Amino acid sequence: MNADDATHRVTCDLGRLLDERGMTLVQLAAATGITVVNLSVLKNGRAKAIRFSTLTAICDALSCQPGDLLGVAAG
Repeated sequence: MNADDATHRVTCDLGRLLDERGMTLVQLAAATGITVVNLSVLKNGRAKAIRFSTLTAICDALSCQPGDLLGVAAG
């Protein structure tokens, strides 16, 4: 584990948002033009960064705000 991994506490609630909307990653990929692989990386907490264009597309498709999707874990 490097120093960046030790201080990274950003969480992604994509799975919860998808469940609440009855939507799958495949459906979200079709709605956003983002690959299922990239969405899976976000959903599973393995992303190191996210582009604003990606964040905007996800928020538009899920009718949410960035704060609904991302958070910071206590540390």
